[in-house]
Amino acid sequence: MEATLTNPDLQMEELLNEIVEVKQQLEAEREKHLRTLADFVNYRRRTEREFANAAEAGKHELILALLEVMDNFELALRHAEDATEPISRGVQAIYRQFKTLLEKLSVTPFDSLGEHFDPESHEAIAAVESERHESGAVIEELRRGYRWGGTLLRPAQVFVAK
Repeated sequence: MEATLTNPDLQMEELLNEIVEVKQQLEAEREKHLRTLADFVNYRRRTEREFANAAEAGKHELILALLEVMDNFELALRHAEDATEPISRGVQAIYRQFKTLLEKLSVTPFDSLGEHFDPESHEAIAAVESERHESGAVIEELRRGYRWGGTLLRPAQVFVAK
């Protein structure tokens, strides 16, 4: 004798099938939600990184522009003895203040005179015959080089002995 499903048994089976289907839909929505959340977290990290990089690039450009002003101060100081004493003292005071500001920003000059030419931190303007200096030595610095933190900000422009 074959068992036939009664109306309540049929309803129970339909309800169980419906529960299984709803559970599957719920799991699919949960996975979709987790993927969306992960995408958002990645988007937020990427935009924060891009913002930080843009801010760093802006600082870099500003500091390079300030170094041009620093170059002019150093040039003015070379000729300060030709000026009156109050002007000379004023230029020196502004120079010291400007130098302190750059140091606070972790911008430091590096020495090149007497050092061996390094293409990573020097830009050779000319090679000059010299009997007093070893070949490849920096014999004159046209423009100072600077580092920002540990990285090269601007290479020094130099004359190199040959």
